[in-house]
Amino acid sequence: MFIIKNKFVFLTISAFIVLGSIVAILVYGLRLGIDFKGGTLLEVNYTNGRPETSLIAPVLASHKISDAIVQNVGESGLSIKSSPLLDTERVVLVNDLSLGGKYPLTQTTFNSIGPSVGHELTQKAIVAIIIVVIAIVLYIAFAFRGVSEPVSSWKYGFIAIATLVHDVAIPSGVFALLGHFHGAEVDTLFVVALLTVLGISVSDTIVVFDRIRENLKNRIAPTFSETVGRSLNQTFVRSINTSLTVILVLLSLYLFGPSTTKNFALVLIVGMFFGTYSSIFVASPLLVIVEQSQAKKALKHKKK
Repeated sequence: MFIIKNKFVFLTISAFIVLGSIVAILVYGLRLGIDFKGGTLLEVNYTNGRPETSLIAPVLASHKISDAIVQNVGESGLSIKSSPLLDTERVVLVNDLSLGGKYPLTQTTFNSIGPSVGHELTQKAIVAIIIVVIAIVLYIAFAFRGVSEPVSSWKYGFIAIATLVHDVAIPSGVFALLGHFHGAEVDTLFVVALLTVLGISVSDTIVVFDRIRENLKNRIAPTFSETVGRSLNQTFVRSINTSLTVILVLLSLYLFGPSTTKNFALVLIVGMFFGTYSSIFVASPLLVIVEQSQAKKALKHKKK
């Protein structure tokens, strides 16, 4: 019952974090990668030692590439993300990156995406997230169709969506900050990570909701809020342990995995943490608030 008794404290914490995330997104925006805005990804591997990044800047300037993002990959690789390059431009650039032959290299990756393709991917990503959200509402409304008192099944669905907005907004806000201060970009892996977070988070929420439904049928407590509190006590350890084991795996991927999956792992870590938080400290308290609001309205109606 500790969580339910202090529900406004936990909801206030969530509200401040979500508000901060939204402000970060509005102020800084999300730094789109070439998957969405179009551009070129070029990766090379130096065979006898990699030059300092400061030596690469003049080469890019000579090719009139001013918006490039240069990152070290592994011990000897170099990644350059820039505006679209023609194949002939790419050949000359790769040759110049050897700095006159002082740093022999081989090209390992070259991907080019046009602006129209990037725009199409952006639209598909938005549509995918919307479809997932609608499907979740419909599924929960159907799965909980036997629950009508004191909170209808549709309200369970919309409360789940409110928690999902919480779970998506926070990782997005984190990446808005990382994009502004550290150049982190949003790519298709970011969208995949968000969709994964949505699935895992709603799974946790449904586990809690399902226990509440069973306990309501069994009438284990005299009031709805007490039933929710006991249901949380019964599922709390399971939710924490499940999420903790996944987060530990993701931490190892982030710390020891390849650089190409670090952002993916980071989104999942942040999303898993706050997804578990929302399932326990946001979704269930919101159910209690909705039930209490309905009870107050019913009482006023009777008095009239």
